[in-house]
Amino acid sequence: MNALAFGYDFKEIQDKVSLHLRPWHRSFQFWVRAADIYTGYKVFQLRVSLVKYPQKKQAMWDKQHELAADKIYAMCYDLGGFFLKIAQIIGKPDLAPAAWVKRLVTLCDQAPATPFDAVQLVLEEEFGRSISEIFENFDVNPLGSASIAQIHRARLRGDKNDVVVKVQHPGILDLMMTDIRNLQAFALYIQKTDIKFDLFSVTKEMEKQIRYEFDFLREANAMERIRRFLYENNKKTPVLVPRVLRGLATRRVLVMDYIDGVPILNLGDEMDKRGINPGGKMATSAKQNILKSLTLAYGQMILKTGFFHADPHPGNILICKGSEVALLDYGQVKDLPDQLRELGIDTVSNCKNEQQEMLRLAQTMFDTKLPPGVVMLQPFSEDASIKKIGVQSFPEELFSVLRTVHLLRGLSVGLGINYSCAEQWRPIAEEALYNAGRLKGANRTKVSNPGRFFWRY
Repeated sequence: MNALAFGYDFKEIQDKVSLHLRPWHRSFQFWVRAADIYTGYKVFQLRVSLVKYPQKKQAMWDKQHELAADKIYAMCYDLGGFFLKIAQIIGKPDLAPAAWVKRLVTLCDQAPATPFDAVQLVLEEEFGRSISEIFENFDVNPLGSASIAQIHRARLRGDKNDVVVKVQHPGILDLMMTDIRNLQAFALYIQKTDIKFDLFSVTKEMEKQIRYEFDFLREANAMERIRRFLYENNKKTPVLVPRVLRGLATRRVLVMDYIDGVPILNLGDEMDKRGINPGGKMATSAKQNILKSLTLAYGQMILKTGFFHADPHPGNILICKGSEVALLDYGQVKDLPDQLRELGIDTVSNCKNEQQEMLRLAQTMFDTKLPPGVVMLQPFSEDASIKKIGVQSFPEELFSVLRTVHLLRGLSVGLGINYSCAEQWRPIAEEALYNAGRLKGANRTKVSNPGRFFWRY
């Protein structure tokens, strides 16, 4: 064996060993950092309990949240992958402390990009042709890179319109499964020690959805199905949905129409550029229309068909001309069968005003509107309903609805509009119940079992 051949063999062995050890290294990094953040809060709770003055307590909490925010940001950024999704979920102004939101919101679409030579290899493996045979132009630098894939702007040969090419990161699935297994173990511990909520079922549903995201043919089918439903059932679709180019869709690559718009996170900056007062009537009206369009689309998807886009985080929403909304990325969709559109949640409680607390808990879970005077729900505070009503069993199928409402609420709070999706969805729900032959008495929900409440259509 010559030296050159030996060098290649040795490098191959190194790469294989490195790939094999990466899951172990990620697991170690996660547990070290998660334990540091968790114990930091537990020790702090003991310290702050000794302080009498509310203002001093609040100042101490603010400092602790800032310290934890830096650590959470570093963990999510360094590990990437699945932890970028976790940052999207918890980094919402209605849920997390302000210090967390300020740090985590910047992680949107901040996954490390795959080098272009690897992207080119994936494209040519999937299409069986060179890039130059398919595309007249192809931007080497991606428009954005997320946990599973990155997107490039391009133009097909013989076409005048631009397209978006979504390309899967090579080798990311195994690493993401390692991440979610660690999170599931952490969730089991937390729900036994601190939070009376079935977090493990939530993480199981997340695992199922993430596996689906790696099949871009499934995403193409979902995008076409939702696009057809919204465009055919409205005089004007409430949200724009990209058109899939069917001949250019595979399990790892997806080509679709390019939609020009401003990411919703940049809406404030765009208004400043145009001389629009973000707090003025024009801006408020535009924001209300944006929320109305989004929640109308979701109300129709969830309540009329049960098949819906389940990932409305800010990175998937563009604002186009005339305050039109474009909804992107259909990797996470959920299909609720008819028999699963009325789902029960098992609860346990010994508190006073149990019915009232159950109503508060249901509103916390399934409405975007915040109570008067409340700017952040703080669902795990001592006074929160979830501390008084323990959720023993949470159907996995319902998690996607819960997460969708949670993300919509985050958008509502971020835009400064206290908007109720439940109020907008009511007539859609009544229509769905009427069509199902269950309208009579359906607008009243009598709770015969105090330990169980239902989410109805």
